[in-house]
Amino acid sequence: MMTRLVFRPVLALGLLCAALSAGAAESRLELPPHPRLLANAADWTRHKARLVTEPDLAAYHDALIAESRRLLAEPPVQRVMTGRRLLDVSRELLRRVLLWSYAWRTTGDAAFARRAEQEMLAAAAFTDWNPPHFLDVGEAATALALGYDWLHEVLTPEARATIRTALVEKGLRPGLDPEASHNRWHRVENNWNQVCFGGLVLSALAVGDEVPEEAGRLLELARAGIGHGLKPYAPDGAYPEGPSYWGYGTTYQVLLIAAVESALGTDWGMRSAPGFLASAGAYLQTTGATGRSWNFADATERSSVEPAVFWFNRATGDPGLALFERRRLAVPEERTAVARRHRFATLAALWWPEPGFAAAEPKLPLDWHGRGLNPLVVFRESWSNPRGAYLAVKGGAAEINHGHMDAGTFVYEVDGVRWAVDLGLQSYESLESKGIRLFARGQDSDRWTVYRLNNFSHNTLTIDGQHHRVDGHATVERVSTEAHRRLAVLDLSPVFAGQAGEVRRGFRLQPDRGFVVQDEIGGLKAGQGVRWQMATRAKVALQGDTAVLTEQGQTLTVRILAPAGASFTVAPAAPPDDGFNAPNPGVSLLRLDVTPSGESVTTVTVRVVPGGSDAGPYDLQPLSSW
Repeated sequence: MMTRLVFRPVLALGLLCAALSAGAAESRLELPPHPRLLANAADWTRHKARLVTEPDLAAYHDALIAESRRLLAEPPVQRVMTGRRLLDVSRELLRRVLLWSYAWRTTGDAAFARRAEQEMLAAAAFTDWNPPHFLDVGEAATALALGYDWLHEVLTPEARATIRTALVEKGLRPGLDPEASHNRWHRVENNWNQVCFGGLVLSALAVGDEVPEEAGRLLELARAGIGHGLKPYAPDGAYPEGPSYWGYGTTYQVLLIAAVESALGTDWGMRSAPGFLASAGAYLQTTGATGRSWNFADATERSSVEPAVFWFNRATGDPGLALFERRRLAVPEERTAVARRHRFATLAALWWPEPGFAAAEPKLPLDWHGRGLNPLVVFRESWSNPRGAYLAVKGGAAEINHGHMDAGTFVYEVDGVRWAVDLGLQSYESLESKGIRLFARGQDSDRWTVYRLNNFSHNTLTIDGQHHRVDGHATVERVSTEAHRRLAVLDLSPVFAGQAGEVRRGFRLQPDRGFVVQDEIGGLKAGQGVRWQMATRAKVALQGDTAVLTEQGQTLTVRILAPAGASFTVAPAAPPDDGFNAPNPGVSLLRLDVTPSGESVTTVTVRVVPGGSDAGPYDLQPLSSW
């Protein structure tokens, strides 16, 4: 647990959040002394002592200090917009200020403090932090709040005043009116709520004893509104926006929790929100055996260290949650990369596992079913073997925040290769700069003209060349984790409403480390076609009803079991030539096209087998008999 980073209560929350009357303008909120956000002076002293006795932490610390020194010569950030966003600037500001503030607190080198001060003053001089896209404000406010708190004793009085004024005028005040058009994040159930409230709560706690009126009002609004951002974690932590956005929103949620704990001695009940503490385990389930992320929704396949995982490591008492993080940070090149790329790299050091928390496998099952808005099912062979088998499948709906038309999709790894891949997202700016209204999610919205986001690029079914129904929610009907009966059956019918009747997709693990995927499509009309497909980076050789995939010296055999006489085709994952879709070099689509045979249910069954040969006979059975 994080008991060493938690302040004892110093006052009642009601007093903290009370606005001052006109006759009490000289009153101040009673907050602990600086530093009070995330760690106090004693915590920093203890952290420095750990650097002497814990070599793995010391090695990571050295990477952070090296990057801090490298950055000293860089010019301060400037207010340069990218499209409608200032977000890249806010994030670089945050990375720099956190690095230099951490470096000063751990080394005492005044050069770091002076450079952080210069950076914060540059941001304070911006005309604004772009409140129309309030994420930009949230991240910039986080930078100045933590820098102001961690460096408070060494900042000049003039710098303190300037930074404090910026936090109020460019952070707190723009966020105080819940009805303002740019403040819809007060009520949304996604990462915006967490990022924006997170940055402003940190600001309020950083300067609240000097500007109690604005700070108190903001804290009151945050305490009332942060529950919206916590709702998507229910019931069991399967975060619907994908693993990348789990890292984004959850990091800010953790910052918010850690800050109110350290400054107020309470967590406002946030730790106990349904599914929240379990979400780190759910996030870990979306990391494949190879260490790549399962990049559904607007997520990226390349996974990195998520510093928030170290906080969960402590909060849950499960050292295994940091399994992949500790593996990565044991590699010198990865330590350097994290320090250069991740704006929260310093937090991994601050929340580093306690000495008694040895690296271990997580206290999590090999087979897992995550419920909620975007239901997920994962089957894995091992937590420790990077060449183990990993199959992950999902239901859900495209209308979910950051959702794709990917209900029924899957990724698959074995022998160190990700054979079935997801293309992931396309950069927002590349689309918005071409006039694409990317975040409108109606059935006929621009979003679904983006190839990587619609069903034409995913490992799922397409009927009659049509898009999936945006409002159709695919559910997980059955999951079995019995040793000889590991399977999941999904109901995809709502996704194909108006195109077919009942549509079900089943996945069943096989003793050979492969699996069978079986689709049963009812209610098809004459002439309607069904396309089954799987995206892969492997080289594909076709042999009638069989495809042999090769990559990294490994082989995968994919065979059609039903319908009889069907054969595969292969095509590049090439989007329409429309001027805004990004290419997908090196990715092929293994396809199977089927037309109804006159039977009430059309069945498509495909077997996936590691290795270069068929695994022998398979007893075809309807999904109802699985």
